[in-house]
Formats: sequence, structure tokens, C-alpha cells
Amino acid sequence: MANYWKSKVLPSIKKVFDKNSPKKTAAAEACKLFDEAKEQYAKEFEEKKTELQPKVVEIYEASSTEIKTLVKEPKEAGLKKHSAAVQKFLDELAKIEFPGTKPVCEASSKVGPAYLPGPVFFVFEQVSTFIVTKEKKEEAAPAAEATPEKTGEDTSGTEVKEKDIVAEEEKKGEAPATEGAGPAGACATTAEPPKVGETPPPAPAAEPAKL
Repeated sequence: MANYWKSKVLPSIKKVFDKNSPKKTAAAEACKLFDEAKEQYAKEFEEKKTELQPKVVEIYEASSTEIKTLVKEPKEAGLKKHSAAVQKFLDELAKIEFPGTKPVCEASSKVGPAYLPGPVFFVFEQVSTFIVTKEKKEEAAPAAEATPEKTGEDTSGTEVKEKDIVAEEEKKGEAPATEGAGPAGACATTAEPPKVGETPPPAPAAEPAKL
């Protein structure tokens, strides 16, 4: 059993590690070079942002659901599982000269995207800024349409209030005339009492009885 382990199993394991070792070395070198130029890529991205946005959104919309998920939630497990789709996505970005994608594409074509999580996710992070902005605009548009216009309602309410105020003022103006029409008003139409200081005329003397 020990001889079988040494002669068959160990050599197989050694071959696997030896096979992966050059890839890991190349990937580590590519990641190092990318990190050194990362600031330059970020600066270039900011300068070309307006020009790149419609192109990036178009490529993103044409991508698979797995790529869309990875762009929003980058995970190494997903990167390994969908490495072929990731490579295709990076190639499309390289065609529009998306900053940083060219060296990533060259390295990933040799060692695979799964060995370059740092550079790949850096590119995905830049792409996601366009996607988040686009989704926010789409959410804001329906919200603005759903908000009713209050201008007409407020104006009509103001007009109704003004009419009520005018009606109340008219009623107040008519109140004294209405009160004068009652019994108190009838009294007001009788003969006025003699003014102070005026002497009433003397009553005529009674005529003497005729014989």
C-alpha cells in the first residue's frame, strides 16, 4: 500500500501542483503589475466616463444573468464557476478600450480569470458605477410620474374659500335690513316723539253749550 502511494498517488499530486505553479506565478506577476498601474486606470476611467457609459451599459445588458450578478456582487466562487463568460465580458470591454481591461484580458487568456480576482473585480467595480446610476434613474422616473400635480387642486380650493368669504360678507351686510323688517322695524316707522325744548300746540278750548 505504501509503495502504491509513493509510486502512483504522490507523482500525480506533484504533477497537478507543478502544472498550476507556472499559472500562479504568472498570475501573481500580472496582479502586481496591475496594482502598480491601478491609479492610472482609475484616472483614465474618470476622464472617459461620459464617453464609456452608453457602450458599457449596452455590453452589460447583452450579458448573461451570471455576469450581471458578478458585476453587482463580485465573488471568487462565481468567478471560477463562470470563467468563460467572464473572459468573454472582459474581451467586449477591451474592444471599447475600457481602462485596465487590455492587460487583464491578456493575463486571463493565459492563466484564466479565476487566478486574477483583484484586477477582474477592479474592472467590475468600475462597470457597476454605470449600472447603479442607470437603475437609480429608472426608479426615479416612475416615482416622479406617480406624484399627482397639486397646482390645480390648490387653486380650486383657494377659489372656493374666496367665494365663501364673499358670501359671508354679503350675509353680514344684509343682517341690519333683515332685523328692521320685524316688529322693531315697524316701531321705527311710527311718528317721532316731540323733541326736547319744543312745546306742543295748545288744545282748542271747548265751545260753550248752546241754549
